Amino acid sequence: MNKTQKPWGGRFQADTDREVEAFTSSLAFDQRLFHHDIIGSIAHAKMLARQGIITKREAKIIILGLQDIHSDIAQGEAVFYPGDEDIHMAVERLLIEQVGEVGGKLHTGRSRNDQIALDLRLYLREELKEIDELTQVFQGVLQQLARQESKTIIPGYTHLQKAQPVLLAHYFLAYWEMLERDRGRFADCYKRVNVLPLGVAALAGTGLPLDRAYVAKLLAFPVISRNSLDTVADRDFVAEFIFCASLTMMHLSRLCEDMIIWSSGEFGFIEIGDAFTTGSSIMPQKKNPDVAELVRGKTARVYGNLMAVLTMLKALPMSYNRDLQEDKEPLFDTIDTLKASMSVLTGMMQNVQFHRARMLEEAGRGFSTATDVAEYLVIKGVPFREAHGIVGRIVRFCLDQGKAMTDLKLEEMRRFYGGFEDDVFQCLDLENSVKRKKVLGGTSHEAVAARLMEMEKQS
Repeated sequence: MNKTQKPWGGRFQADTDREVEAFTSSLAFDQRLFHHDIIGSIAHAKMLARQGIITKREAKIIILGLQDIHSDIAQGEAVFYPGDEDIHMAVERLLIEQVGEVGGKLHTGRSRNDQIALDLRLYLREELKEIDELTQVFQGVLQQLARQESKTIIPGYTHLQKAQPVLLAHYFLAYWEMLERDRGRFADCYKRVNVLPLGVAALAGTGLPLDRAYVAKLLAFPVISRNSLDTVADRDFVAEFIFCASLTMMHLSRLCEDMIIWSSGEFGFIEIGDAFTTGSSIMPQKKNPDVAELVRGKTARVYGNLMAVLTMLKALPMSYNRDLQEDKEPLFDTIDTLKASMSVLTGMMQNVQFHRARMLEEAGRGFSTATDVAEYLVIKGVPFREAHGIVGRIVRFCLDQGKAMTDLKLEEMRRFYGGFEDDVFQCLDLENSVKRKKVLGGTSHEAVAARLMEMEKQS
């Protein structure tokens, strides 16, 4: 096959228009699949020989040729042409050029439709494993920060208003829990990725005696697809992966949002290390949290990839359509973006300085222990709704008087409820407030330490 001849060109009398050739080519982005395309082809060649469809000698020639081509592509020595269309056609052309006509037997019993489905699944299996490893490393950093900041008290927020004091360790472990759910989703997605599609050919299967179970064994697929039409049309696993990635990026983005806010002069809770910040081209005093901002921005990009794939799939008639070529760029971009974001945030979070005194000071503002006083009243037998009203009126009084609750005298407290005792002031102490939250999943030192121990046993 020469560089201008199409493998499907037998029924065509005119050459493909150059603009059409450029428009339809996917080689620029799908050549990253060369490794998976070749290992899939090697497995296919072994099966063809085992079934007597090609000879063992032919299979050996093909396999050695594919191995040489793999080496050439990996080293950047292979030459691709615009007419190759995609990585599958490029590899086939290179193979025929290298081993002669016997190379043309490799495509026996398969189509590019089931071939690309195989390549994507092989590729995504590897990427899912890498993403899981990156996630576990990042979770380890969060655990390390939780141990490091096990005594640091910060203001907890709802509606971005001070709510109740919590441990900074508890905050970091909240993100650990989010990432653990992400790992579970990716693991579940992996099950649906890990299905062998090869052997169904273009859409109907083949009359040749292929042994799909043997190929599945060679490529370590535990499941074989059961419907040829669905097999070549299916990109659910691509959309599902990008959905899982979108949730992970959302979690990373939320962490970044907090780090951006906390690093501002108005909050002053943290300072991000110089190596993970940038300056201004005009304002010499600026130190900008650009890494965190970019992760936040790239999250929208991954969402866009999900919408692109879902929209591309929504009206496709059965079975394979060339539209499906458009799944690769969103998939590749999502993988690259997620891995880069996870990696850079792992480094950034290890280079954050915490201003603990400032955090503690702010944790004591905004009547953050008001709920503790309400619970104090509940313990004394006051119905919660009534206790809520009593404390609410105390807060209103403090606001009118320009006081904090810790400034009040016992006599002032008793104006609102006669049963207050001196021990009510213990409820206003931040440390005591945190210590009291011993409920499973709470922010007490005891509960957080127990959760950390569980995580360490789990890892």
